[in-house]
Amino acid sequence: MTRPLAVFDIDGTLVDSRASILEAATDAARALGLPDPHYDRVRQIVGLSLPHALAVLEPDLTPAELERFTAAFRGSFARMFDAGHEEPLYPGAMDTLRRLHRDGWRLSLATGQNRRGVARNLARDGWAELFLSSHCAEDGPGKPDPAMLQAAMMAGGADAASTIMIGDTAHDITMAVAAGVAPQGVSWGFHTVEEQRAAGAFHVATDFDDLEAALDRFATRAFA
Repeated sequence: MTRPLAVFDIDGTLVDSRASILEAATDAARALGLPDPHYDRVRQIVGLSLPHALAVLEPDLTPAELERFTAAFRGSFARMFDAGHEEPLYPGAMDTLRRLHRDGWRLSLATGQNRRGVARNLARDGWAELFLSSHCAEDGPGKPDPAMLQAAMMAGGADAASTIMIGDTAHDITMAVAAGVAPQGVSWGFHTVEEQRAAGAFHVATDFDDLEAALDRFATRAFA
């Protein structure tokens, strides 16, 4: 039996990028002479496409200043990775992905990262063979627009009833609801359990074992 399609967010769901995103936002703010942003503000924008996210973070910037802010943020990330930085996977993430793939699940990625960031993650050991497709804001409208999920379903030969979106932010959950797919949250990333539930998450996993159990329940319902 063909298994459902599981579409995973990256930042805050599979990869612990909290420190690097805050560092890049701080570097970019200092480049423009802005106050250091507080983590609680930065965490709210993760998952959105970068120019949109930074416009939310600093809404009073002119278009030219926003362009400089975005370039400074990207430049900070480039320096980190040129220096050999690698964002760690959350404990249990790779085991869950391998188990799902082994059991016949179709897997895709939907992320606010740009295509360069996606390529960097797909270069991780074992990742390229796990995912049928990857979708990012550079491909079209970013989260919470449902376009990325619609593209993932088309690439994976799945319909909404057999697709589940796994993410850590209200942006992921809102996108899932807009696409008519199951909205599954995780508690270890950028947005709180309460924020994800308010956006429509039907369940927010507390760890990867809890997530796998929720996915198994979804698979049973999807093909009941």
